[in-house]
Parts: sequence; C-alpha cells; structure tokens
Amino acid sequence: EVQLQASGGGLVQTGGSLRLSCVVSGFLFDDYTIGWYRQVPGKEREGVSAISSRDGSIYYADVVKGRFTITSTSDNGKKAVYLQMVNLKPEDSAVYYCAASEVQLSAWLLKQWVSSGAARNWGQGTLVTVSS
Repeated sequence: EVQLQASGGGLVQTGGSLRLSCVVSGFLFDDYTIGWYRQVPGKEREGVSAISSRDGSIYYADVVKGRFTITSTSDNGKKAVYLQMVNLKPEDSAVYYCAASEVQLSAWLLKQWVSSGAARNWGQGTLVTVSS
C-alpha cells in the first residue's frame, strides 16, 4: 500500500518561510514522480511544483519560480520530497497536498503530469496560512 505523509504547514507572516515535507512509502521500485498541489476553498486545485527521478526533472508553476525550491531523497524504499518556500505571500495561503506516481518522467511529461493531476496517490493536506 502506498502512503503519503505531508507535514510542515503553519502560519507565517508575509515574507516568511516554510518547509513542507512529503514522505512516500510503499513504492516497489526506484522510479518516482512526486509533486505539490495547493487548493483554496472555492477555487480549482493548482499544481505548484514536482520532481521526478528521471534526470531529476523539476517543474515549478510560474507564480512560485524563484521562491520555492523542491528537492527529494530516496532511502530504503522511502521517498521524501521537500518544498522550501521563501518570501511567502498571502496568495500562497492554501491547503497543500502532495501526490505521487511510481514513474519517472522527462521534463516535458512532468509538466503534463502536473497539469493533468494524473497522480495515482495523494496525501492528506497541510495548511499554509500567510498573514499580511
């Protein structure tokens, strides 16, 4: 059974930083693609960032480029993805979800994976609130 455990959300002031973590267990192979999405009540879910084990492909939404950094580790069958968020803005406030698939994708396919929401496995959300 694949499980995703997201953590790291909280309340920060504008300009502050947070680091989200997502630990994925249950993948049988080394291939992985893990991403972060966010959603505000009443709005559509938005793909924020993602990383794949193929060539370390990385995707960032334009609105977070230069402020968010995604990294990943893989150890003893567990994959972990971290989203370092700096210079946070009130519009970054949302519930953040991590999602994962046991595939490896090129940069172009990674973008399609994010936009389609095609991940097979989703974690619970972690709330990020940025006060103005």
